Amino acid sequence: MKLNKVTVDDLNVKGKKVLVRCDFNVPLKDGVITNDNRITAALPTIKKLIDDGGKVILCSHLGKPKNGPEDKFSLAPVAVRLSELLGKEVVFANDDEVVGENAKKAVAQMNDGDVVLLQNTRFRKEETKNLEPFSSELASLAEVFVMDAFGSAHRAHCSTAGVTDHIKETAVGYLMQKEINYLGNAVETPVRPFVAILGGAKVADKLNVISNLLEKCDTLIIGGGMAYTFLKAQGKEVGLSLVDDSKIDYCKEMMDKAEKLGKKLLLPVDTTIAAGFPDPIDAPIDVKVVDTDKIPADMEGLDIGTKTQELFADAVKSAKTVVWNGPMGVFENPILAKGTISVAQALAETDATTIIGGGDSAAAVIQLGFADKMSHISTGGGASLEYLEGKTLPGIAVIADK
Repeated sequence: MKLNKVTVDDLNVKGKKVLVRCDFNVPLKDGVITNDNRITAALPTIKKLIDDGGKVILCSHLGKPKNGPEDKFSLAPVAVRLSELLGKEVVFANDDEVVGENAKKAVAQMNDGDVVLLQNTRFRKEETKNLEPFSSELASLAEVFVMDAFGSAHRAHCSTAGVTDHIKETAVGYLMQKEINYLGNAVETPVRPFVAILGGAKVADKLNVISNLLEKCDTLIIGGGMAYTFLKAQGKEVGLSLVDDSKIDYCKEMMDKAEKLGKKLLLPVDTTIAAGFPDPIDAPIDVKVVDTDKIPADMEGLDIGTKTQELFADAVKSAKTVVWNGPMGVFENPILAKGTISVAQALAETDATTIIGGGDSAAAVIQLGFADKMSHISTGGGASLEYLEGKTLPGIAVIADK
């Protein structure tokens, strides 16, 4: 899946109107942006198009507006922040129908290098169903389409896929290109040994990922809540730990598959247990570490134990490529974050290419201060998971090949 897509470097946009799908789905509190990572991640593509003399029209969704336009989901604060970061005015086209009078007027008045931001694409009901006329209305504003929203690439919406039915000149932005290079190449043409680490709560969320990665990697490490279903499948007593009984046979199949393929499948050998889940999640909690075959019936496993931390760290040491998706325990609690910290630490200390597959593991790595030690932290949770499953993402498929 070495994806060879047309990129912004292949375009000549001088004097052309360019519609760019960004991921500005930023966290807001009382109308204030609390984390602008997604905005800064979009800057290289936007700056390139400005410098090349394009008329840059940006679009994105924000949150999940239920019944059309809602003030709290307006992209107005994003326009303000973007203007600050770019050092030039970003005109906000505030239209409840997204492509309304304001948008058309703002675009008609653009000079080369100007930037306009459209209102939240999900203010239109058609957006998430990929329906007309919204796709053609969006497309009517521009001659070139650039897809730079990896976090939305696994959804076929009007603004990620539908517009390409009407705009023939398409490319991926720098952010998309980086995601494709790291995630795509890691899975399809990894430098070996290739170690994949999966965590998180539910086996059900990662069924296809486990199966696909077993075929691609040399060692698959399983931690987090999903490990207990595997341990139960091995016939171990897991007490009150999170278990998906409907997936026990699946876990057995995967352990058999690993053996048949000659792959290492590593599971926790010890676990950090407590009498129950912390409430609130960051509350102090009494824990102890026991071997995974010694979990008492009235206790719950909430993180990997110390021996497992060493086992997993050792597996990472000799790796050349590591992909990590999902925490090792309830990392929001400082007492139950040790397993996740130890994996982050191991990745920070290795010379391997280290790729963090979005979602909770990205949050954990950033929160714990290891972000600058990783080769790549994916900006898409769901999208990176589907990529690791080996699925074709609609927002990538629609972009022209080189």
